[in-house]
Amino acid sequence: MTRDRFQGSILGLALGDSLGAPFEGGPLERMVWKVLGKTRTGKARWTDDTQMAIDLCESLVASGGVNQEDLALRFAHGYRWSRGYGPAAAKLLKRIRYGRDWREASRSVYRDGSYGNGGAMRAPAVGLYYSSAPDLIPTAARQTAEITHAHPLGQEGAVLIAAATATGTTTDSKQAILDGVIEHCRDATFRNKLATAGSWLARDERPSPQEVAKILGNGISAPESCVTAIYLALHFLHQPFDQLLAAAIAGKGDTDTIGAMAGAIWGAVNGATALPEAELARLEQRERLEQLSATLYDNRAGSDRAGPTN
Repeated sequence: MTRDRFQGSILGLALGDSLGAPFEGGPLERMVWKVLGKTRTGKARWTDDTQMAIDLCESLVASGGVNQEDLALRFAHGYRWSRGYGPAAAKLLKRIRYGRDWREASRSVYRDGSYGNGGAMRAPAVGLYYSSAPDLIPTAARQTAEITHAHPLGQEGAVLIAAATATGTTTDSKQAILDGVIEHCRDATFRNKLATAGSWLARDERPSPQEVAKILGNGISAPESCVTAIYLALHFLHQPFDQLLAAAIAGKGDTDTIGAMAGAIWGAVNGATALPEAELARLEQRERLEQLSATLYDNRAGSDRAGPTN
């Protein structure tokens, strides 16, 4: 576990997000991002995936752990339509911003709560912060997800992505990372897909991106994207980041979020120094992300500088 791995995870998340975003969704979504996807200085912009991960990192550090009230307000005030937030997330976050309790707001769009992958896309921050206290990860991941994703499946996805990221900070073993995920998996749908991914990895099978999308999924729900991201991260774990991203894009669907989750896991293992410098040089707010991840490392749970958890 090193500062370089923390920076690799956060930068890998942002790269997967920003480079996957131009290929996400249908023609209309791609056309919109063609307009929004660059800063005024030509840098590659990231979406809500990275913004909410930033909000979560800052809240964990400021609060010394999960503080749902603080986090809900950060999510709400961090919202900008130009970051590509989905319509349901936009409604929910606006309601929190205007004073509605997040517990009520989280079920105000969908009665049973969302089981989208929005809780999972930011969960690498939980895995990093609690990487030295892994027993706290399941509860923390669910708590950070439930602010916007009250449905158990949305929270389950967050747990699995956080567990994969945390394990990745301490090992480069594909099997160890997969075992760390399976250990925390409760739902049969996720477990069955993890079994398929594990079989592919154990046999060194090489399904096409289209096969991966068909069998594991490429959609916006947690069950249709989280295991896909974990599999892609592990399949390409010892290969260049560009190959991982190319596979995520070729699988179509929710390319930015799958790229973000897979990139965070890959980066936690390989570190920032393994990420493509040419792409990092074009990433918006790179220095901010590097400093934030270094601060997260210095203040992680179990470190000398960490504050109390709640």
